[in-house]
Amino acid sequence: MTEYGRGPGSEPWHPEDPLYGDQGWGGQQAAHGQGQYGDQQQSYPQDPYAQQHQNHQQYPQQPYDQQQHQQYPQQHQQYGQQPQNQQQPQQQYGAPQQDPYAQQPGAQPQYDGGWDTGQQAAMPYGAEPQDPYAQHPGAYDTGQDYYGTPEAYPPPQPPGRREAAPEQHQQQQQQQPSTDWDPDEPQEETHPFFTGADEPGREPRDDDDDPDDDGSRSSRRGGKGKKKKSRSGCACLVVSVVLLGGLGGVSYVGYTFWKKQFGAPADFAGSGTGEQVEVEIPEGSLGYDIANILRKKGVIKSSDAFVAAQNDNPKGKLLQAGVYLLNKEMSAASAITLMLDPKSQNAFVIPEGTRNVQVYAEIDKRLELKKGTTAKIAKTKAESLGLPDWADDNPDVKDPLEGFLYPAAYPVAKGSKPEDALKRMVARANKEYENIDFKATAKKFNLDGPWQVLTVASLVQAEGLTHDDFRKMAEVVYNRLEPDNTITNRKLEFDSAFNYLKNQSKITIGSKEIRTNPDPYNTYYHTGLPPGPISNPGMDAIKASLNPTGKGWMFFISLDGKKTDFTKTVEEHEKLNEKWKEQQGLG
Repeated sequence: MTEYGRGPGSEPWHPEDPLYGDQGWGGQQAAHGQGQYGDQQQSYPQDPYAQQHQNHQQYPQQPYDQQQHQQYPQQHQQYGQQPQNQQQPQQQYGAPQQDPYAQQPGAQPQYDGGWDTGQQAAMPYGAEPQDPYAQHPGAYDTGQDYYGTPEAYPPPQPPGRREAAPEQHQQQQQQQPSTDWDPDEPQEETHPFFTGADEPGREPRDDDDDPDDDGSRSSRRGGKGKKKKSRSGCACLVVSVVLLGGLGGVSYVGYTFWKKQFGAPADFAGSGTGEQVEVEIPEGSLGYDIANILRKKGVIKSSDAFVAAQNDNPKGKLLQAGVYLLNKEMSAASAITLMLDPKSQNAFVIPEGTRNVQVYAEIDKRLELKKGTTAKIAKTKAESLGLPDWADDNPDVKDPLEGFLYPAAYPVAKGSKPEDALKRMVARANKEYENIDFKATAKKFNLDGPWQVLTVASLVQAEGLTHDDFRKMAEVVYNRLEPDNTITNRKLEFDSAFNYLKNQSKITIGSKEIRTNPDPYNTYYHTGLPPGPISNPGMDAIKASLNPTGKGWMFFISLDGKKTDFTKTVEEHEKLNEKWKEQQGLG
């Protein structure tokens, strides 16, 4: 045995060894029976399960802070296990607990089943340390020092430096050549892309078998210069190709963007070919909307060119909805110029005061349909064309759509359906009538509702010659409808209503015919208003019906067909009537 170290025998460390008391592998851990944070002795409670006179030995239970050091109690159980025939004094129930680790006469130290961390129980100074592995009398003695022979078990190592089992350690030594590790030498890459090692499943190359490879350190560490250089060259080539491809793609995108933003858009030249095409521009269409329609019809080449030309033209923003007759393959500037010319517009126009029968006939002509086709559709599909709920369903009404084909310009292109045009006209009327307070007017003049107000407007539109006549004409209607009217006895006596039922436009009507026809629309025969409107009034006639004059006009007559004369008394009216007869040669 050396002065402070372990000798060939199984003696423990000497207390005077400078390393004696180094509790654990680098940490300051308390010895058995000594407090971890002080020098106070700790008493260990005796294992209550330890029994006397039993045939097998139980391990004394340790406190929680001591059990933490017992990581592998089962692997070294043989060092702490005692023969089964050895007996311990039995602890009686209720007796004071004793320290199972305290040295007692005739007792020998027991191994606690954990790793030997170099901790020893506190011993008096100068006492001879005892070998915890010394054999007791009667125990099985192998006669071997498990730490002093070549076949000995390796001494316990700290957790950071524990080695594998001897058999596993030998296998690792056989599989991996023993090479001293130099911490100062830089480590090489081990990834196959950098080392040139073969990927799984790749056929070995011809230069893999190097006859000069003598298993040296450089060979074992992937230091084949040729393979590494070849793989590095391939990697550089791949990266270069990727970079060049990305640069080319960015250049192409940039050129396309520049051309789109700053290059001149595609466009035709001139005023186009002789082939004409009808183009319908819906309401609410703006620059690109109009351009896309023209491009699809083959009028222009690109939408960008049209929008650019529209911005350059001072009147380009004045383009309106409608139907236009344009040439194919026109330049954008020529197309805008032609669309601004009224001659190019091919819209379907309904003048103010037009009757429905005339509208139907014009739609048939525009769509090249059989005569009467649109009138038939209007009669059979009137309820599905969008009429308001206040439209009268009186069976005496000749046409429920009368008054709802609002006077305006509509796109009626060839190939479209008649019902599409009728729906568009009714929708326009509903939109215009939303801002009219028909109910208040009906209440003011004792009418039955909006329907009769619209009927009054149609009569004003049909009888008045100028816009100045409309308010006076509306007053004549309301005055003749008054209950105290004894002059006409609440009869309107309008020739326009009789012409409507006859579908004619005569100025001179025989007195016998007009007084005897019982048709509901004959205002010479019936009192009050006709069953429904007799035309499609414009907004001026409608507004005049809402706000008539209050001068007391009761009669009117036009002597030359250009001006209307209004009178208040019968005598004034008879004078004008005689003058008119003279002009007509009826005197």
